[in-house]
Amino acid sequence: MKDPMDRDLVLSSSPKRTDWDTLVEKSVGRFPLRPDLTAPSRRKKEAIYDPHREDAADLADSRETLGFPGLPPFTRGVQPTMYRGRLWTMRQYSGFGSTRQTNERFHYLLSKGQTGLSMAFDLPTQMGYDSDHDLARGEVGRAGVPISRFEDMAQAFEGIELDRVSVSMTINATGIILLACYIAVARRQGIGLDRLSGTLQNDVLKEYVSRGTYIYPVEASLRITTDIFEFCTREMPRYNFISISGYHIREAGSTAAQELAFTFANAIAYIEAARQRGLEIADFANRLSFFFNAHSDFLEEIAKFRAARRIWYRILTDRFHVIDEGCKKLRFHTQTGGSTLTAQDPSNNIVRVALQALSAVLGGTQSLHTNALDEALALPTEESARIALRTQQIIAHETGVTETIDPFAGSFCMEALTSEIETEVFETLSRIDELGGTLRAVDSGYIQRAIQDSAYAFQKDLEASRRVIVGVNAFKPERPADIPVQSIDPTLEPGIIKELKAFRLSRDPAVVQSRLDRVREAASGDVNLVWPVVEAVESGATLGEISDALREVFGEYVDEAGV
Repeated sequence: MKDPMDRDLVLSSSPKRTDWDTLVEKSVGRFPLRPDLTAPSRRKKEAIYDPHREDAADLADSRETLGFPGLPPFTRGVQPTMYRGRLWTMRQYSGFGSTRQTNERFHYLLSKGQTGLSMAFDLPTQMGYDSDHDLARGEVGRAGVPISRFEDMAQAFEGIELDRVSVSMTINATGIILLACYIAVARRQGIGLDRLSGTLQNDVLKEYVSRGTYIYPVEASLRITTDIFEFCTREMPRYNFISISGYHIREAGSTAAQELAFTFANAIAYIEAARQRGLEIADFANRLSFFFNAHSDFLEEIAKFRAARRIWYRILTDRFHVIDEGCKKLRFHTQTGGSTLTAQDPSNNIVRVALQALSAVLGGTQSLHTNALDEALALPTEESARIALRTQQIIAHETGVTETIDPFAGSFCMEALTSEIETEVFETLSRIDELGGTLRAVDSGYIQRAIQDSAYAFQKDLEASRRVIVGVNAFKPERPADIPVQSIDPTLEPGIIKELKAFRLSRDPAVVQSRLDRVREAASGDVNLVWPVVEAVESGATLGEISDALREVFGEYVDEAGV
């Protein structure tokens, strides 16, 4: 008698793909297929992924592409035990109003169980203007905390020991100045630089294609970034001196695959610049970190994160010939998709954020920020920030998803999506190489146009209702939501400006001027800029003054691509 569990017998008697195809034909007659069955990134998904696909066996069984957690090519995670050993770092992006308010929010979040700080800066700070500059009027403290001087940074971290908490700073064009302020605070606290951990975003290339908060020409910006690479490799071994960001590329409208492709193109440019400086990639590869977006297509986002690890491994192996396997682990922070949040019926954003955060966790992120429900309207209130943090804690402690590493591994659907994204990314990278590399692709406007085309296609689908956004173009609320929103006290800006002007009068102008001259001299030559900038901020030179000194040497960027 045949064993009822005999595999060959089961397969021979089980339904075939043709049986399912027949059922589909009958079903479509009664229930026509919906027209919007493509991912938000316009990736067409199959109705089912099954063993009858030609590549199914390879996708599900290949040890070469899957491997095991903690082992090459790291598709399944960069640590052997992943969240069974240590949860991801839980961060909430914070900073608003004044340095004192920001300090209060930092202490509040740490008291609620947050395990890392993520610092947001206002637009004047990002663009190299002090709070009392004419172009800063009305923007001080609006999008983040204003930092014009070293003392501002010290106030923001008052009562927080910098060697006890990891601090991420989202800053790019003026990243070297904010890093200098951070170093100065650590020095005042008596903390050695080798004890500091955290991340400086320092990814200025993406500013030219997605955000626009650039200052200097591309080559000068790349020089500053490379100076930071060199300095931190030597002085700050625990510090991630760049967070190469796909987040803002995605927020600008790219697809999931474009997010990875353009991010890795920037990473390649940074590595090549560092090697030209004489740095060995093995000395800094394990301090490169990345910053990705978690959007709403749940399965595609998980696949994107899995593909990203495998792509990075291949880039470092095949392109840069890195030998040390540990250096080829992709480490990344994730933030849920801000552009997916809606001002209409904002309570829906809680659900969106929870699912996006879950996709990042299932995709193996090492660090996570969850957006608050009200961020389409204003900066988060204390209550909405608490809910966002609790979302992460519920995923970590109540859902059970942390008990199994890479639970989607072997899924025909997941492996197919992962491989499709990987293939598309390498095709885009090849195109960028054909154009002459990342800098040429930026100068020509190729990357900018690709992002804009994707954003335009999505917007057309939305306006034609081929995309459903709950509460926006379908299932609209009967009445506008009435929720409390964070408001910035309008009297803060004059007070900050008054304090800054008084500070200027208290300085020794001769010392400040000599330190600024030293910054100009270093920028004009090949001296690493970090220590001259640290000395400048410690002397009392402001962010705007240091930025202007660098403007005098480097000039300012003009978008000649016209996109």
